[in-house]
Amino acid sequence: MVRLMGRSPARSPQRPSTTAPVGPRRQGGGGSRWRPPEWLRSLLSARSVAGQVFILHVVIVLLLVVSAVVALVLQVQHDSTLEARSRSLAVAETLAHSPGIVEALESPDPTVLLQPRAEAIRRQAEVDFVVVMNTEGVRYTHPRTDRIGKKFVGAFQPALTGRPVTEEITGTLGPLVQAVVPVNNPDGVVVGLVSAGITTENVGGVAEDQLPLVLAAGAAALVLATTGAALISRRLLRQTHGLGPHEMTRMYEHHDAVLHSVREGVVIVDDDGTLLLANDEAHRLLGLPEDAEGRDVLDLSLDPGTAALLSSGRVATDEVHRVGDRLLAVNQRSTDRAGGPPGSVATVRDSTELRALSGRAETARERLDMLYDAGVGIGTSLDVARTAEELTELAVPRFADFATVDLFETVLAGGEPDVAGSVRRTASAGVREDAPLYPVGTQNRFVGSSPQGRSLASGRSFVEPRLAEAPGWRAQDLERSGQIVAYGIHSLITVPLRAGSLVLGVVSFWRSGKPEPFDEEELALAEELVARAAVSIDNARRYTREHGMAVTLQRSLLPRSLPEQSALEIAYRYLPAQAGVGGDWFDVLPLSGARVALVVGDVVGHGLHAAATMGRLRTAVHNFSALDLPPDELLGLLDELVGRIDQDETEDEHSAPVTGATCLYAVYDPVTRRCTVARAGHPPPALIRPDGTVEYADVPAGPPLGLGGLPFETAELEMAEGSRLVLYTDGLVEDREHDIDVGLELLRTALARAGDSPEDTCRAVLESRGPARARDDIALLVARTRALTEDRIARWEVPSDPAAVAEVRARIARKLSDWGLDELVFTTELILSELVTNAIRYGGSPIEVRMLRDRNLICEVLDSSSTSPHLRYATMNDEGGRGLFLVAQLSERWGTRYLPAGKIIWAEQPIP
Repeated sequence: MVRLMGRSPARSPQRPSTTAPVGPRRQGGGGSRWRPPEWLRSLLSARSVAGQVFILHVVIVLLLVVSAVVALVLQVQHDSTLEARSRSLAVAETLAHSPGIVEALESPDPTVLLQPRAEAIRRQAEVDFVVVMNTEGVRYTHPRTDRIGKKFVGAFQPALTGRPVTEEITGTLGPLVQAVVPVNNPDGVVVGLVSAGITTENVGGVAEDQLPLVLAAGAAALVLATTGAALISRRLLRQTHGLGPHEMTRMYEHHDAVLHSVREGVVIVDDDGTLLLANDEAHRLLGLPEDAEGRDVLDLSLDPGTAALLSSGRVATDEVHRVGDRLLAVNQRSTDRAGGPPGSVATVRDSTELRALSGRAETARERLDMLYDAGVGIGTSLDVARTAEELTELAVPRFADFATVDLFETVLAGGEPDVAGSVRRTASAGVREDAPLYPVGTQNRFVGSSPQGRSLASGRSFVEPRLAEAPGWRAQDLERSGQIVAYGIHSLITVPLRAGSLVLGVVSFWRSGKPEPFDEEELALAEELVARAAVSIDNARRYTREHGMAVTLQRSLLPRSLPEQSALEIAYRYLPAQAGVGGDWFDVLPLSGARVALVVGDVVGHGLHAAATMGRLRTAVHNFSALDLPPDELLGLLDELVGRIDQDETEDEHSAPVTGATCLYAVYDPVTRRCTVARAGHPPPALIRPDGTVEYADVPAGPPLGLGGLPFETAELEMAEGSRLVLYTDGLVEDREHDIDVGLELLRTALARAGDSPEDTCRAVLESRGPARARDDIALLVARTRALTEDRIARWEVPSDPAAVAEVRARIARKLSDWGLDELVFTTELILSELVTNAIRYGGSPIEVRMLRDRNLICEVLDSSSTSPHLRYATMNDEGGRGLFLVAQLSERWGTRYLPAGKIIWAEQPIP
């Protein structure tokens, strides 16, 4: 503004040049004395604005550097403590899990065996002590031998429950960080404890070593920031011409007084259309908001012509614009003619001499306003019927007394218009509700002589100025036509809804209040209105078609029914989002051994791509679950698959990568009543105990699918019979109105009030959300656990001796007879004989046989070998190789399930 309006006469006296020569040399003593340049003296004097900014900047930077140094030192100390906790825990676990530790603890003199090992590990790991103790805390080892046999200092009791403990205490060596780890015998019983620790003095050494480097970096940052502040302040000094705050304030006060006292509007706009300044008169004449300065002139709700002129910067002389009820004369010139900044300045005055033209201008303004409102108010949704209603609501009563929209039936369903088909009255509006026009929903076919029929056939608009004298219109329905004329409707305009070469329907405007009929100018306005609406209706039609296709695809990818199984009683709900289709999915997958897998996943985004990606992931989960993989391994394979999908689709310019996907995979075993769960970036499952208490399972989160590089972890949940496991997607607990913590608490409240059955649980959860539709998809899966009772389970340990097969066959026959399954004795004996024989020959001890009576009869043989047998065809000369072939022929299905220490070969037979 200073450069546009000129300098104030009250400006301070001329400053010496910043390039003035250095002052004279002073004789004697120490010779010449250096004098700083004028600009540096101005900065250091703090009299000018630039000097004040420089000093303030230096002070702020100094405070920031000091704060950063302190924060870095504290962070280093904190990281060192964390490293000490991790190292002490790792050393303690290494010794606790080392071979021979249990035997040494159970020996007559554990100190003799353990003291050398503990000291060797202590020196190797660079910790201050490694202590082995019994379950009562009495030490067997210690770096100071006089401490052996004395009570351990610290909280070791929690470690007796089987979990490691890490703490910071003051022990015999001083303040230290120590970890206590239990030593378990093969039966899982804690027989001793191992502790390792590092003193605080050694922990803090890292921070002290790094302190000089941190201080040096802080000093360098201070020097650099001070130099930068000096350069910036020097530029500010040139821009303000060395003026102080008081001088600049006085100059701007003079400028403001001049600008706001003149009775002509002044508007200054920069070269990109941003309003820099507008005086009081400009605010009054143009109706500018209080916060207009700094905004784009096109966003100030000005008259389109006035806004276009001000933003263009073109030269204008007495150009007249209609603004509200005023006719304003605008003069505009560029501001950069004499080397000023780019932009334009415009003056605005009220042209009272042009008031004679206000009549026609008012009519033109009303029509322009209506067209503007049509562009803003029509097409606010992607719904065909609602868009048609918006057109009729805009036209009545501003343009017509009644307005109706008739669309082809196929258009309403999202398809191409069928010109030979019928139309349906989609929208209707009027100044009164008792007009004898066809009501909304009426299906009709317009005769060729009617204006509507001609518009549909030719794609042109027609005016019927006098309906009472139009036989072609009356031929549509003589009785209703007479009622319409008698009601007072006397003029009609019909305009086809055209979208390119397609005619989607016809719009009819009816007049009854004004005695004058519609004219050609009004026909042109009607065509403009309908043309704008036709684009929105066609967009809505296309969206309806695409949405229908996406919904059909999504429904086809989700499970249509749940598989039969006995382990879980399951209920589910799936709610689509308000707009579009999403990538949420769920699944229930029966596994071997009467187990059941539950899957819930979510692909970020909406539309066909998200639904298609969801289908690919669901298919992958089906395939991976057939391998009987643990949940963490299955999520690892799924993570690699999503990563490959991203790579493949990134190379394809017509495809979009997967922007994010989460998944939760749980496997429930009705025999052990345990549920193994792993999740990849998915919300945790909720667990409802039989007594009604609700908790969220502590399952390690894991990264979302596709990131790669990090393993997934599992958690095992004890599931009493009758417990309910609740799986869901984030659309149930996340919303724009609240974060996920609030959503989880609301879900917990709803689950606590739910009934016992899974159906009641689903109903209670959805009712707690209210009637509003969600902005994101919601998948909800509730499973109540059942247990396979002991009377339906049979298991035997088999010695590694071929002679034991006969005893196994005898036990099988007796058990099947007890279960009333005598018909399956022969086939079951043959199947288990082959599997047990293979385990004895090619597997390893221990060998165990288990039979489960579920929906099918399940036979399992466990051995310690991880080698899986393969089905093959034996040749005529082979003596063996036919066992698995017989098993595959006699059973409904069979397979291999791997365990951490071996494998299980299983086979299922249908129960007659």
